[in-house]
Amino acid sequence: MKKNRMHRRSPQERASARSVPHAKPQLVRMEKPIYGGASLGRVDGKAIFVPLTLPGEVVRARVVEDRKSFAHAEVEEIVERAAERIEPACRHFGVCGGCHYQHTGYEQQVTFKKDILRETLQRGQVEFNREIEVLTAEPWAYRNRIRLAADRNGNFGYRSRRSHDLVAIAECPIAATLLVRAAMAFANLTKKLSLSSEDITLFCNDDETELLCSVTVRDGGEKQWLALAAMWSDVIAELSGVQFEQNSDGGRLPRIVAQWGEAALHYRAAGSRYRVDRGAFFQVNRWLVDQLAERVTDGLAGDTAWDLYAGVGLFAKQLTKKFDRVCAVESAPQSTAALAHNLGGTNGEPVAEDALAFARENRTATPDAIVVDPPRTGLGPELTAQLGEIRATSLTYVSCDPATLARDLKVLTESGYELASVTLADMFPQTFHIETIVQLRER
Repeated sequence: MKKNRMHRRSPQERASARSVPHAKPQLVRMEKPIYGGASLGRVDGKAIFVPLTLPGEVVRARVVEDRKSFAHAEVEEIVERAAERIEPACRHFGVCGGCHYQHTGYEQQVTFKKDILRETLQRGQVEFNREIEVLTAEPWAYRNRIRLAADRNGNFGYRSRRSHDLVAIAECPIAATLLVRAAMAFANLTKKLSLSSEDITLFCNDDETELLCSVTVRDGGEKQWLALAAMWSDVIAELSGVQFEQNSDGGRLPRIVAQWGEAALHYRAAGSRYRVDRGAFFQVNRWLVDQLAERVTDGLAGDTAWDLYAGVGLFAKQLTKKFDRVCAVESAPQSTAALAHNLGGTNGEPVAEDALAFARENRTATPDAIVVDPPRTGLGPELTAQLGEIRATSLTYVSCDPATLARDLKVLTESGYELASVTLADMFPQTFHIETIVQLRER
């Protein structure tokens, strides 16, 4: 299961940053894009990171956070405009923190990401001198899942790019239209019924015929929220199920206030049908998921394969068509039941266990292929070392963070693997996020 798309700064990082509330704007020529959505420029040799700018532009920017070796700034004026700059498609772009690249065309966005990925690998001392391949699809309306926060007035939106403040939205061009339509209908109903919620997560299937939702509520009882769900389904016919929960004190699991309808939906991807339970991880880009699954499993075949961090079995189910035995390892309770269901009737074996524990227990085994799809934190040193010792013939690494990918690849290549291919799968158009598929072979 993948988590943690947003980086939270450590206390040490926060302490090292100095706020500059009244800094004088400075002219900065932007040089290149960096991971995180900004472009890099320099003033008197010091690196300045400025979001919403493009390489080659000269901007007037004001430093808002100063550190010893670099600073963050906000653009106040575009003095020299890049030819690649375009008008954003969304009226909320620049204020909303969800997108980072709508001010340039999609082809340019992909070029940025390729350059950032290659530089990150090089900086991590990972050698790959061949072309980075690219998988792309329609860059709009691709998201099958969104999470919106709510204010006390019942307005829903995303968090601001520059603060934790809510940016109420009227549209979200990167999301499936059903998701925004359902969120706006829900907001209207809460206002009508004088109910209050903190946030809502909406997830739809590939063709927008089924919708699952989770709502964190502030007040109201079971009968009130069930009544709202029934009214909501009258407006949004695709609504399959919704869970209403309330945050508990002390970090305990949320308390379930009410449940309406189904707890899972059905998703068609890569020629197969998957059950996806509420809260389970599933790839967010509904236009690119087929290409992703095909590339991850391309050229793989043999007796035994492992799929570590299997989720609900997107890759594992494809691997069952190519291997005699597939071990699909997943520890997240939101995913394990669906994983077992999706592998039913196949030669896949669901294993409800932590990936590291499974690798330790099977360290003397030598599978023909291993597929790993870890969270943003990557494999980590111990699991990476274990995989280096196991030495499968083929290892496919699906990553959502180039820095942790480079860190892990360095260890794997030192243990005897070599990079056969690197593919940028652009699962998150209009944003800085980078998904990478690396196929390694035993040297």
